[in-house]
Amino acid sequence: MLLKKIIWWIPTILFWIVFGIILLVFHVLQVVARRFSETAHTYVVTGMVWTLNQALWIVGNRISYYNLDYSELDIDHPIILVSNHQCMFDIPAIHWAFRKFRPKFIAKKSLGKGIPAISYNIRHGGNATISLTDGRSALRAIDTFGKQVNALGYMAVIFPEGARARDGKMFPFKALGLLKLLQTMPEAKVVPVALHNFWKFERWVCKPIPFGTHMQLHMLPVIDRSISDKEVIKLAEAAIAQKLNQLNS
Repeated sequence: MLLKKIIWWIPTILFWIVFGIILLVFHVLQVVARRFSETAHTYVVTGMVWTLNQALWIVGNRISYYNLDYSELDIDHPIILVSNHQCMFDIPAIHWAFRKFRPKFIAKKSLGKGIPAISYNIRHGGNATISLTDGRSALRAIDTFGKQVNALGYMAVIFPEGARARDGKMFPFKALGLLKLLQTMPEAKVVPVALHNFWKFERWVCKPIPFGTHMQLHMLPVIDRSISDKEVIKLAEAAIAQKLNQLNS
């Protein structure tokens, strides 16, 4: 294993060089696109997401998508996507899989500045940033975000664990944020998503990045909103946990 880790530093270094170039190029493209329209900016962000996902091949990693059944989802009708959280590439994977529904993300406040392209999109792409230490301000931000996304008929993406599961084991949901989102988007359809093996990308905090990981995104059945919001949360959490258990067994 030690020898492998030493060898894996070669593609890891190349990956981070390419990753940095992608962010710098798409930062400039986003700034230019926003001068034209929101639609132009959206196209640029989608292109960035696709490019970032392709860059994973440098470290032998790939993403496969399963059960992407959009039959119960409508464009211009609000959607809430609930997912477990394992690494930074969760967001590009989800964005690409559900790009036609214009996904918007709830991210921690620190990501809203200091990262080329990514921070710019978080600030100007209709996403939300929340404080992980100030619960009241976080709920206010989610409330505002939910109302905006609901009015536009977009998709709101939330990671209720509140942190990345570094070993792939799902943390219990912190239900307050998701509950607030469900309350502000009462007509939204709820889509659970299970992310598998994404955690391996950051297994050693990217020092180096393990080579040859097969990441998987599994769309799970849409949850019926005829039940209470608290029951929706329990069902979403149980569905994701059950799928991960199946994949890990």
